[in-house]
Amino acid sequence: MESLSVSTQIILAIFSPALLVLLFTRITFNHYVALILTVALFATSVYAGYTHKWWIYMIDAASLTIGFSYVTHMKKKKMSAS
Repeated sequence: MESLSVSTQIILAIFSPALLVLLFTRITFNHYVALILTVALFATSVYAGYTHKWWIYMIDAASLTIGFSYVTHMKKKKMSAS
């Protein structure tokens, strides 16, 4: 990711983890599996050396948390409506 500008890295770190949790939840129908898949995907990218800045990891973690809480809220809302 060194070829991307800092602002692009920040925007991707804010939105991509939350959207991936949402996408994987819609595919697997389980928000815990979606969280594990997203964390595994980001851990693999870190291990491969695509990110090097610690603050990008912090933004990724915050976005994962927000995405997971949003999906959990959606699932609870759907369960109460049924």
